[in-house]
Amino acid sequence: MENLSFEQALENLEKIVQELESGSTELERAIDKYTEAMKLVKFCSDKLNTATEKVNKILKENGELVDFSIEEENN
Repeated sequence: MENLSFEQALENLEKIVQELESGSTELERAIDKYTEAMKLVKFCSDKLNTATEKVNKILKENGELVDFSIEEENN
C-alpha cells in the first residue's frame, strides 16, 4: 500500500464502498473488503495529516521554517 498515491487509495476506497453498498457481496468478502477499506482510510488520513503539516509550514525570507496559521477576521 506504501506505493499507492493518495488519489489511487481514494479511488480504491470508493470502489470498495460501491461494492459494499450494492448489497450483493457475500459476508466473508464484505468483511475482507471492510478491513481493506479501513486500512485505506488510515492510509489516506495519514497522507492528509502529512500534507497538512507541510502546508502549515512556510518559508520565511531567511529560509527558516515557521508555523503558519490563519487568523480569522471578526466581522
